[in-house]
Amino acid sequence: MTDASEAWAEPTPTAVLVLADGTVIEGFGIGARGSAVGEVCFNTAMTGYEEILTDPSYAGQIITFTFPHIGNVGVNDEDIETVNMAAASGVRGVVLKADVTDPSNWRATRHFSAWLAARGIVGISGIDTRALTALIREKGMPNAVIAHDPAGVFDLPDLKRQAAAWGGLEGLDLAKEVSSTQSYGWDETTWEWGEGFGRLTEPKHHVVAIDFGVKRNILRLLADQGCKVTVLPATATAEDVLALEPDGVFLSNGPGDPAATGEYAVPTIRAVVDKGIPTFGICLGHQMLGLAVGARTVKMHQGHHGANHPVMDHTTGKVEITSMNHGFAVDSSTLPDTVEETHVSLFDGSNCGIRLKSKPAFSVQYHPEASPGPQDSHYLFRRFVNLIRERKGEAPVPERT
Repeated sequence: MTDASEAWAEPTPTAVLVLADGTVIEGFGIGARGSAVGEVCFNTAMTGYEEILTDPSYAGQIITFTFPHIGNVGVNDEDIETVNMAAASGVRGVVLKADVTDPSNWRATRHFSAWLAARGIVGISGIDTRALTALIREKGMPNAVIAHDPAGVFDLPDLKRQAAAWGGLEGLDLAKEVSSTQSYGWDETTWEWGEGFGRLTEPKHHVVAIDFGVKRNILRLLADQGCKVTVLPATATAEDVLALEPDGVFLSNGPGDPAATGEYAVPTIRAVVDKGIPTFGICLGHQMLGLAVGARTVKMHQGHHGANHPVMDHTTGKVEITSMNHGFAVDSSTLPDTVEETHVSLFDGSNCGIRLKSKPAFSVQYHPEASPGPQDSHYLFRRFVNLIRERKGEAPVPERT
């Protein structure tokens, strides 16, 4: 006969999140077993968790979802955003409020927890994510260790030492860890209902994309605009890029400290811009362009992570709702007179876009490819192609249709 006290006993925690200050948060493990160290951020998106967890820009981070129900529509291979399907996930862990339920969606091919385990992502559920989010807003993004053991056995002193000893993202060049190691071509276009992904059959332009951690839907949207894309590794030199005689150059998103990646990327970007080749950057690519023109980047207090960030486009006077994922930003006070600030965050006034006044180059901090997120900013891909068309002596196309 079971004792009444045993029947009402709290279940044994099977996962912990240990912050660098020694705080221990208990929960229940999902996904991979073991432990991982990273920077804890929060993401406010209500959908698109699979796209978020396969975004290479999250390398080195543990994602806390503020939306409580994550995993309820399962996962499928079509929504993965990293180009290399076989690569290990850059994200270190995931923190959830509610337990993961069985998937309920016609596109689902796998249970979320099984998918996390297969990708080596350690997860914890049963957490008061509102309290954790409030802590991040007050104190900034903490370093932490996330650990999962079905037996509930944890060496807390050692986990605390690991969390306190990790140096964080500042000074880390993570682009090399998620970038392709060799060049490849891309011609897949965006997904359409009932048809799936398409193929570009009649390319009009050739774009070289420098891969700092590029997302699939960025490449698809370039293909949608008639661009045959050649992807080069993050370490590509100016000679590598120029040898391909591109009509335009794209600077991709990616993780880590832009100043560290800029040590080898900035000289390449400067050479491309000096040649007058139309250039477009997103996220880390935006920060790289900022560094290339002489600006500085700074670490943010809590970063911007979500699919509902309002941004003002000063070039049109319109506000767009954007998807964001960055913990560093271009310091607008360091922009030279040769550069115009085109976009700003309406949350905190931080820089979200620039363009060069005398060269066909521009960039944005946010993610106009919208995977996940709203599609307000798709026009930027046409803006880029219009720079290419102008250089070729062709008439521009409308940015919005």
